[in-house]
Amino acid sequence: MASVTSLTASVHQRLADALSAALPEAGAADPLLRRSDRADFQANGILALAKKAKANPRELAATVLDALPANDVIKDVEVSGPGFLNITIADKAIIETLAARAADDRLGVPFQRDAGTTVIDYAQPNVAKEMHVGHLRSAVIGAAMVEILEFTGEKVVRRHHIGDWGTQFGMLIQYLLEHPHELDHEGGKGSEADGEAAMSSLNRLYKASRALFDSDEEFKARSRDRVVALQAGDAETIALWQRFVDESKIYFYSVFNKLDMQIDDPDVVGESGYNDMLEETCRILEESGVAVRSEGALCVFFDDVLGPDGNKVPLIVKKSNGGYGYAATDLSAIRDRVQNLKASTLLYVVDARQSLHFKMVFETARRAGWLNEDVKAHQLAFGTVLGKDGKPFKTREGETVRLVDLLDEAIDRATSVVREKAEKVGLTEEEIVENGVYVGIGAVKYADLSTSAVRDYKFDLDQMVSLNGDTSVYLQYAYARIRSIFGKAGDRRPLAHPELELAPAERALGLHLDQFGETLAEVASSYEPHKLASYLYQLASLYTTFYDQCPVVKPAPAPEVAENRLFLCDLTARTLHQGMALLGIRTPERL
Repeated sequence: MASVTSLTASVHQRLADALSAALPEAGAADPLLRRSDRADFQANGILALAKKAKANPRELAATVLDALPANDVIKDVEVSGPGFLNITIADKAIIETLAARAADDRLGVPFQRDAGTTVIDYAQPNVAKEMHVGHLRSAVIGAAMVEILEFTGEKVVRRHHIGDWGTQFGMLIQYLLEHPHELDHEGGKGSEADGEAAMSSLNRLYKASRALFDSDEEFKARSRDRVVALQAGDAETIALWQRFVDESKIYFYSVFNKLDMQIDDPDVVGESGYNDMLEETCRILEESGVAVRSEGALCVFFDDVLGPDGNKVPLIVKKSNGGYGYAATDLSAIRDRVQNLKASTLLYVVDARQSLHFKMVFETARRAGWLNEDVKAHQLAFGTVLGKDGKPFKTREGETVRLVDLLDEAIDRATSVVREKAEKVGLTEEEIVENGVYVGIGAVKYADLSTSAVRDYKFDLDQMVSLNGDTSVYLQYAYARIRSIFGKAGDRRPLAHPELELAPAERALGLHLDQFGETLAEVASSYEPHKLASYLYQLASLYTTFYDQCPVVKPAPAPEVAENRLFLCDLTARTLHQGMALLGIRTPERL
């Protein structure tokens, strides 16, 4: 089905046409339309236009009103203040537009075919290391942006740039060669038990190898030789390195499964995936003059990147000892994503503390011609997860919090909240356990996604699983409450009645429902998923007001009123369900 034109877009076009008719010499004019607490919308564009044309704004506003043709969308327009236009939408137009949305599986949201290809780099754990709270945001924000971009029409290629290369592997591989049974355990892919077993083996091996590395000079020398063998592609060394990668993936997948996220093998392309490109990348940069030799290293310099001493700080692509820096890998990844994956957009969901690195990498890629007017790169930078005390989140012992422990605690807290309400709803023990997972994981995701990504946020489980306030639990309960209404509605069914006059709470809910598509378009273009979370919270809040002020089942209103209100309930539930799904959050039918 074709997308539905929103009421905002419809009114905007009518006002723009009237402005052009009233002041032809101004050409295309923006009425600057926005929602208002004085009417449904307010247009403020006449003030700037009048100033430009040296006209009286109130007189120009009156001329615009005269040029506005009669229509079935706008019920009333009045001039306010120095030349604002306060616009009220016809009740009939609200319900007819919503009915068109309800008739579409996509709720009338446009699907932009041939919108482009975005390669999104997110969820980047490190091989042979446990995932901690610092890995949460990249995974959650990235997964939400994948869903939103795909829903709006973008072709999305997922890339998980795992840390699977480097000097530590010499130590780990050498130890495994000398202690070949350290990674022996029964395991499969993705279950929690498999993941714990894999991580337990990796932790044990890492600690033992590190202790030996620090205490035994001969082992240290053998480990360094093993790094050389790894980089040279020695078959035995590569085979053992692959065991570390495979073992780590078992663990990664178990954590991502708990996060209710799907990570597929073909999308996991770590640092090692670009090894064969590194030398060529360096050669191209040096031959083109983008990179220059400085004290034996291959560097790129920038006029606006200075150190504390005022000297220029370079991006080191190749070290003086011949080793490659992170920049060489990141630049090779850009080449691959642009030239082989045909990306039009590169989106990196990476910690804000790496912003300077990516600023220099992107500028280097632009100078090399890999990024240009047709291919853009953007870092979706995110802040730090803080504890209740406002400091970086740590355990009582000062250790970094394991991500799996954090998720388990969230599920336990949420299950307790669900259990308190279970008897009233009649949930089975199986439903309590299942909903506890959905509520707990949803609470963690929503707390992250409802905050502007670049800001730090406090991890407070008590607040996250609260039934009150801006939490996913509030939204999940709103959805479940709507679904329960249909079990009490008898033979009444949701049906739009455009002929009815709407109550203020019905109008407010209807106008907000109509903004779903525009909200998604804004979120997709600005990479700001918190705006979708904010939209959904406002939707649930407006529904709560509607539910309190507009009886749906008891006391029973007139049949057509009941049907229209059930129609608003149904569209609200569908919008909540779709919006939450795009954020990666489940909405249980009963809660």
